[in-house]
Amino acid sequence: MAKAMETICIMCPMGCPITVTETDGVFSVKGNSCKRGEVYGIGEFTAPVRTVTALVRTKNGGVASVKTSSPVPKDMIFDILDGLKKITAPKNSRIGDVLVKNVLGTGSDIVVTGGN
Repeated sequence: MAKAMETICIMCPMGCPITVTETDGVFSVKGNSCKRGEVYGIGEFTAPVRTVTALVRTKNGGVASVKTSSPVPKDMIFDILDGLKKITAPKNSRIGDVLVKNVLGTGSDIVVTGGN
């Protein structure tokens, strides 16, 4: 039995509407204008990932913006955000500082991206 998903490719500004179909382990992508759309569509169908951005408290009472250093599995986003509620960034943290290594075993770090 075939499974299908419709989505919009975000790999370039064209935003192609694509349809990904899987039949007996074989994938087909239609609507993409380039190879990147095919790769994106299959990845989104089989194991969607996202970059997580958030704010964490700092020791001086402010906030610092953070993000994952690489995309993480989409189904782990809320677990990561829950963990970030417990984090306090040092008052002297700088852009690029790693606050959490290998967050929840994803291989991605939580990195400071802005002010505090």
